[in-house]
Amino acid sequence: MDLFDLLYHVKTSEDTTQYHIGSDWGQGRTVFGGVLSSMVYVAMRREVDGSRELLSLTTTFVRPLLQDSAFEIEVTPLREGKAVSQLSGQVVQNGEVVLSVLGCFGQPRVSKVRVAGLPAPVVSMPNELPVLPMVAGMVPQFTEHFDYRWLFGGLPFSGTDGRDMGGWWRLTDARHEGEAAFADAFLVALIDAWPPAVLPLLDTFAPASTMTWTIAFAQPMPSFECNDWLLYRSHVDAAAAGYAHTSAHIWNQAGELLALSTQTVGVFDA
Repeated sequence: MDLFDLLYHVKTSEDTTQYHIGSDWGQGRTVFGGVLSSMVYVAMRREVDGSRELLSLTTTFVRPLLQDSAFEIEVTPLREGKAVSQLSGQVVQNGEVVLSVLGCFGQPRVSKVRVAGLPAPVVSMPNELPVLPMVAGMVPQFTEHFDYRWLFGGLPFSGTDGRDMGGWWRLTDARHEGEAAFADAFLVALIDAWPPAVLPLLDTFAPASTMTWTIAFAQPMPSFECNDWLLYRSHVDAAAAGYAHTSAHIWNQAGELLALSTQTVGVFDA
């Protein structure tokens, strides 16, 4: 099942619906976290006035989701203010919380403060770069849904000395009528499709796991299509004692800032 179908199922389902995600979205022993966060976001969006824009999502990855096993999505409104709505959402499987999300939505307001988002760096375009090969057994299964063109830093486990990592990427299965309604949700999944920026610092394979992840969305959100090429540049801010803290910028094809992403990552290389 592709991303559109998964999100549409959430949008049109009842609160008690059980969901399944196939092995094509697998990531090691679990399921790709970005697709789970995007599904929770769609469930949250059903509870929020459409005039309120998505400001931020914070995801905590609690435990692995068992592939091909049923799970539920539970959403709880926390506060409905004059301008801001805050909600929590959880993915629950076998009675245990797998993933927890906090969402913040805001009504656009008039403000004297206006600072343009950091513009994208000048780089080669996607068609000028080689396709990153999807080698079975070497990359997570879910990456078959994405097209990557590497630009910044080394590949995972290449032993690079640099702090940056990223490039162009896009969904390969964005091709449905009506998908524009899921642009924000697609962006959530897209942002998590990159590996943690700390992995290129390692010279041999070692498992790593994102523990917490926050996305802040630019306001007003610049336009983009669900199958557009987007540009991602991540930076390792600090890493020690088995944990890494990274931050990333995401731009559209016009070089406009779409979102900021920060992660706390556990690295198990000892």
